[in-house]
Amino acid sequence: MTNPLQFLQQTRGEIAKITWPGRREVMLTSVMVFILAVVAAAFFFLVDFLIRTGLTAILSGF
Repeated sequence: MTNPLQFLQQTRGEIAKITWPGRREVMLTSVMVFILAVVAAAFFFLVDFLIRTGLTAILSGF
């Protein structure tokens, strides 16, 4: 078990190792997330539309 002062020193040392992403990397990953969200929304819209159309066709037969 380490004392609190040693813990804080180790924590500061670990935080110093962090490399933050640059502006270009943040923008690129943000655009990728937005595009993936649009693709996922379109996919689920299409699946929902096909299921709704199929069920409407089946139920209109009765």
